[in-house]
Amino acid sequence: MLTLFAQIFLTFFVIGAFTFGGGYAVISMIQAQVVGVHGWISEGTFTDIVGISQMTPGPVGVNCATYVGYDVIVNAGGSHALGVLGSMTATFATVLPSFIIMLTIVRMYMKFSRSATFQAILGALRPAIVGLIAAAAIVLAFGVERHGFRLDLSIVKDNFPDWKSWCLFGSALAASLWLKAGPIMLLILSAALGILLY
Repeated sequence: MLTLFAQIFLTFFVIGAFTFGGGYAVISMIQAQVVGVHGWISEGTFTDIVGISQMTPGPVGVNCATYVGYDVIVNAGGSHALGVLGSMTATFATVLPSFIIMLTIVRMYMKFSRSATFQAILGALRPAIVGLIAAAAIVLAFGVERHGFRLDLSIVKDNFPDWKSWCLFGSALAASLWLKAGPIMLLILSAALGILLY
């Protein structure tokens, strides 16, 4: 059983260290490891775990690791208490690489924050990050193709089917820019207005 705990820790540590792109990228890597490489759980069980992970609060990749850690230990004959320990092992191993990387970055930031070169690098990164976020928003909202810069009108029509949706979009944008409304408040107000309007 100790060997299984070590395998779980190592597997999820590698997943946490080398998966970029958010929760859904993590899910595909977890699936490849626990279903394909190790054969710890079946494809159907993994699908159920992903469904439960999406319904519970928190990052979907971390939730998935938590459920997989429990399931692997219990399926191997471990008790409920050992299953909880398996959950803790998988969760800790998944978030540990991010913690180490962020701690290293913070230490480097504190050390080099007064450096002119470091400030120049950060100054160049800020507009690039804003551009990446804006590009993602434009692609999602308006369906702009990567090559040719053409609008996909079917996506625009799906996202903005009538004048009410354009008003909601404009109101949310104005409240965010000028009233400095937070995202949670915007989501709550948009949901309430959506119920009233539709």
